[in-house]
Amino acid sequence: MKSSATGSGKTTSFDKTWESSASSGYCSDDESQPELEQYFTARTSLGRKPQTEIKKDEPVESRKQEWSVAEIQHKVKEYNSLIHSNLFMNTNRDGSYTGFVKVQFKLARPVSVPPPRKGPARQEAGGKKATGVKRRTSFYLPKDTCKHLHISSHTSAREVIEALLKKFTVVDNPAKFALFERRERHEQVYLRKISDDERPLRLRLATGPDEKLLSFVLKENETGEVNWHAFSMPELKNFLRILQREEEEHVKQIMQRYTLARTRLQEALPGSSPG
Repeated sequence: MKSSATGSGKTTSFDKTWESSASSGYCSDDESQPELEQYFTARTSLGRKPQTEIKKDEPVESRKQEWSVAEIQHKVKEYNSLIHSNLFMNTNRDGSYTGFVKVQFKLARPVSVPPPRKGPARQEAGGKKATGVKRRTSFYLPKDTCKHLHISSHTSAREVIEALLKKFTVVDNPAKFALFERRERHEQVYLRKISDDERPLRLRLATGPDEKLLSFVLKENETGEVNWHAFSMPELKNFLRILQREEEEHVKQIMQRYTLARTRLQEALPGSSPG
């Protein structure tokens, strides 16, 4: 399986290790933990914006319908005639086919990657390697990041998730994430969680290339409540720091608004002076 991304309308391969472009962050300083993590974030809020999508499981036509080789060839030919890029699908003699799926990232929590290597490991007296602490770096992916993957008709949704995490060297458990299909209909957006064994490329071919009719989104694997046990102690402490700073900023904004409102009221009252 190979992966590619689009830039300026072209598709280029990812051969370099993912590098964070976040500009600021909060660092974990708990040196007593066996695993230290450093956190970077491009935003300071853990609060979620109002969800405009409607999560709903809806039957998709042709999801389980078996296609003959001739039908697949016809569908692929029709699909290729509708796209305006070089992201074509190709058929094989055995009836399988390959093509591209575009996945949009909508993650509310940070992801973890290994730290950059900083030269050879230290050695203790006697020639033994020092057993230093294990470190990871966590940061928020840029909002609405989109990536293309080149997959086959046999590639499952779980394999798509694993391939994306591998390309970005994300060390988080793939079970923390889920692939969703997003559909726009009657001015409403519907989200459906794709099961691990479903084939995203088959859904793409059955629906066509129109992103409004079908697009793929990578999100956290929500189970109704946040599974805090899935996070390490440095991650949990970092969340508390972010929430505390968010609370302080919110209180500051409220005080400024009330101060401004009081000043304007005092100025509007005849014979009154501010203070």
